[in-house]
Amino acid sequence: MLAGAGAFLLFLGFTGLRIVSAAGETPAHKADAIVVFGAAEYAGRPSPVYRARLDHGFDLFRKGLAPVVITTGGVGRDYLSRRGLPEENLIAETQSSDTAQSAERVANIMRANGMRTCIAVSDAYHVFRIRALLEHEGIKAEVAPRPESRPRSLTQRFTAVMREAMSYLLWEVGMT
Repeated sequence: MLAGAGAFLLFLGFTGLRIVSAAGETPAHKADAIVVFGAAEYAGRPSPVYRARLDHGFDLFRKGLAPVVITTGGVGRDYLSRRGLPEENLIAETQSSDTAQSAERVANIMRANGMRTCIAVSDAYHVFRIRALLEHEGIKAEVAPRPESRPRSLTQRFTAVMREAMSYLLWEVGMT
């Protein structure tokens, strides 16, 4: 029993380090698409967190890192269109209800459009799991964490990393 607990803690610790490492990455290559993962929406408007993710994706697009932006969530496409991103460069995935579904549906969209690589945009401690989900679907993914998305206090950071490590573990064992 003790060995199982030790292995579990080792897994969480190792995964936590990988999550923190991914949180500091920046994209090194151009990709076929930038994928902005959704967050809360209020009355047809993106929450401040989702808006910041969309703004980061918009900035990456303007820098020429990909010719297409794929948004997950209902209002991301409209928001980016209003910011001036051309309609022909936007694709919206609006049917998913969680991160794993979003990754699966985005991968389907990308394959249908002949795309194989992406830059995934989300919050700092979320991008590790997103990359794993996309790569599981056969998509080569780099990550671009939203600036200023790391929790401020050490306790908040630890909690966020452990939450993501547990979500990753549940996905790995097929429970999500």
